[in-house]
Amino acid sequence: MDIDPRRLRVLLAVARTGGVLAAADELRITPSAVSQQLTKLEDETGHALVVRTPKGSLLTPAGLAVAEAGEEIERALSVALARIEGGATVQGVVRIGGFTSFVRTVVIPRLPEWRSQYPQLQIQIVEDDFPALMRLLRQRQLDAVVVELDSTTAEQQALPAGTIEEPLLDEPWKLVVPSGTLLTTENVDLGRLPLPWLGVEPSAANVSVLGRLSRSTGARMEILHQYQDTLTALALVAAGEGAAIVPTLALTGVVQDGVDVLDVPGLGTRRIVLRRFQRRRPANLPVDTVARLLRESAAAFDTRSAA
Repeated sequence: MDIDPRRLRVLLAVARTGGVLAAADELRITPSAVSQQLTKLEDETGHALVVRTPKGSLLTPAGLAVAEAGEEIERALSVALARIEGGATVQGVVRIGGFTSFVRTVVIPRLPEWRSQYPQLQIQIVEDDFPALMRLLRQRQLDAVVVELDSTTAEQQALPAGTIEEPLLDEPWKLVVPSGTLLTTENVDLGRLPLPWLGVEPSAANVSVLGRLSRSTGARMEILHQYQDTLTALALVAAGEGAAIVPTLALTGVVQDGVDVLDVPGLGTRRIVLRRFQRRRPANLPVDTVARLLRESAAAFDTRSAA
């Protein structure tokens, strides 16, 4: 298979904008040129890559595979450019939105190192809930947002138009119960726990886990209380008020007196991704650099020793 990599940029533009006309506007070429490049790319791969529908253009499974390869090439070139140019030439302000556990454990400890490595790059952190962060991203007040998803149900959630996602980390969900509540921690029946469940604020990924468990066990999930911060959840659990599903990162460095933290088959994992709006330029060195730093920091985090 002999593919002209320059055509991958056209396929990525169609994937990110949702149509030939929008891709042409993004690339500042004619729609006819976009269609011609797609046709040539399909001839090179031997597969149909795009299906045109009344609502826009959708990538076929083959198209998705080729687009993913194009994104890998795009990221690799951005990283190479950053390393060629050197840290001192990466300058500007990059605003990253995120949720507490990721910001606290993966981002903040590395800020001094990044500041030393890139003295002209300023990374600004905005911590808020998911709806608020996505609103700021749409308004272009943030350059990227770190998003949490329940990995089992993540595919059911549509990606907002014009955005791309980069995987950062998958980590186990944990079951947290009052100390000594369970006579045995083996073969835990999540549908028959002798406790109510603690509810988390509606935009958190934990909500998807509770819904998934309710469907899979057929049990009615009695919800008591509602919390936003993991420290509140742990305090409620320690007081005997209920059980909670908590991600591994949220337990890092946190005192866990009065609770048992359990690995239970069927809980699944939390997927953490970096979501960005489509770029108006082929490359954005400051944002690409920060995205690379986040990926490297997340990759170095050992979730097995986090709890």
